[in-house]
Amino acid sequence: MTLFRPSIAAAVLLGAANVANADSADSVSSRLQVHVPQTLFKPEGYDHREALFGVPPYGGSIAQSVFYADSDLCDPTVDTRKGFPIRPKDSKGNMEPWTSPYILMVDRGGCSFVQKVRNAQRSGAAGVVIADNTCLCSDKDCVSANGEDVCQPAEPIMADDGSGGDISVPSFLMFKVDADSLKAELRANHPVQVEMQWALPKPDDRVEYDLWTTPSDPVSKDFQKKFKPVAEALGDRSYFTPHMYIYDGIKSNCQGFDGENMCFNLCTNNGRYCATDPDNDLDHGISGADVVKESLRRICIWKHHGESDGVGSAWWKYVEEFMERCDNPDFFANDDCSKDALKHAGIDEDVIDRCMRDSGGLEKDTSNTFLELEVQAQVQRGVVILPTAFVNTVALRGGLSVDTVFTAICNGYLEGTEPDICKQCVGCGDFDQCIAKKKCKGGSGGGGVSTHTFMSSILFISLIFGAAGFWHYRKTREEMRAQVRGILAEYMPLEGDDGQVGSPMDFARRGGTENLMS
Repeated sequence: MTLFRPSIAAAVLLGAANVANADSADSVSSRLQVHVPQTLFKPEGYDHREALFGVPPYGGSIAQSVFYADSDLCDPTVDTRKGFPIRPKDSKGNMEPWTSPYILMVDRGGCSFVQKVRNAQRSGAAGVVIADNTCLCSDKDCVSANGEDVCQPAEPIMADDGSGGDISVPSFLMFKVDADSLKAELRANHPVQVEMQWALPKPDDRVEYDLWTTPSDPVSKDFQKKFKPVAEALGDRSYFTPHMYIYDGIKSNCQGFDGENMCFNLCTNNGRYCATDPDNDLDHGISGADVVKESLRRICIWKHHGESDGVGSAWWKYVEEFMERCDNPDFFANDDCSKDALKHAGIDEDVIDRCMRDSGGLEKDTSNTFLELEVQAQVQRGVVILPTAFVNTVALRGGLSVDTVFTAICNGYLEGTEPDICKQCVGCGDFDQCIAKKKCKGGSGGGGVSTHTFMSSILFISLIFGAAGFWHYRKTREEMRAQVRGILAEYMPLEGDDGQVGSPMDFARRGGTENLMS
C-alpha cells in the first residue's frame, strides 16, 4: 500500500480541490456603477468580481469620488498626496491629500489582493476598486485592442490569503477594458464618482441561509456555539441548512486506478470522501477520516431534527454539546463521547447510527448518498473558502459573527415583511440580551432609547441645572450683601433727631434688612 506523507497528501487534496473550484466563481450579488462622468454610465452596471474578504454593507451602497493611486499599493506607507486627479497645493507647496471619504482605485499586481486592500484601508479608503492589468483570453476585443500576446485563461478570484480577517472595507476587481476607461478620465484630471452596491435577493417573507463548514473548522466554532438562540428567535420566518465541506477523493486522486486509498486516513470509503487532517499528523490526533465521519453524523442529525422546520434546535444543541465534550484530539473520534453528546441533546443515537449506515456507510468502496450530495452542492455553489455563510444564495463576506449573519438575514426579507425580532434587534447595542428578551433594552432596535427614558433624562438634567443655577444665585446675592456691609461699615454712625438709630452702621449690623430711607 502506498502511503503519502501528511504534507504531501494534504497538498494533493487541497490542490485538486482548488482546481475543481477555480472555475466556479461566486454568484455576484453586488453592482458597480459609474455616475460621473455621465458618458461612462451603463444601465446594467459594470462587470466586476467581488472580494472574498472585507465586510460589505449588505442592503446598502457606497457612492463616493474616486482617486487613482497610480500605484500597486504594495508598500504599507501610502502617500495620499500622489495620484489622480490632481488636487490644489497647500501652503507648503504639497498637493492636498485624498479627500475622505473616497473610493481608491489601485493597479493589480506586485502583491496579494489582501495586502493592497489593507493598505488602502489604512489610508482611509471607504472602498477599493482594483484595476485588472491583463485581458481575459475570452475577451477578444480586449486582446486585440491592447495587442497583447499574454492573456489570462480564467477569471481572477479575489481570495483571502489567510490574513484578511482585519479588513473591513469592501473591494471589487474591475476588468481591464473598463478599468482603463476610468483611469483615463482620472489621469485627465476629471472627477469620477462610482457607486458600489450590495443587495440580497428578496423573494418572499422567508429567508433561506446556509453555513458551509467542517466539524474541525476553528473559525466557525464560536458562531455555532452562539447562533442557536437566534435561529430559534427567527423561527419559521427563516430556513437554515448546514453543509459539511467534503473533498471529492476521486477528483483529488486519493483513489488509485486499482481502487487503492492513496491518501491513507484522510479519506473514507476507500478514498472517495476526504477531509484535511486538522493537526497535520497522520499518525496521531484527529484524522481526515474522523472529520468525514463526524460530518456524516451531523448531516444525519439535521435530516431527522432540522430539515422539517429549518430551525434545528436539537442540531444546534448537539453541536454545542460536542464542542463542550469531544472537541479535542483525545475524544473527537470517541464514539462514547459523541453518544454522550447525542444524549444531552435529546437525540436517539440508534436513529442516527442507522441513518449513517443506510446512506452508504463509511467503510466500503461504495458511494454514500448524503456525502455525495454535499460534494455536488459544493461544486454547484462554488464554495471556495471556509467557513462561508450564504443568505438567499448570496455569500457573506468578512468575519463570521452572529450579529453579522443576523443582520444579513434581516436584510433579506421582502420590504415590509421583516419579523419583529429583526425590527427590535438589528443595531441594538446589547444584541445578546435583545435576542434573549426579544426586545432591545431601552427601546427599539438601532440602540435607541424609549420616550420615557429620554424625557426622564431631560427632566433630571433640567433639575440639576436648575439647582445649580439657584445655588449660584444665592451665593452671588450673599457676596454682594457682604460687600455692601463692608462699604457701609467705613462710614461714621449717624444719630437721628428722634434718638433712633438710622445710620449706615446700624443698617450694616442688621444685615441690610431695613431701609435707610423712611
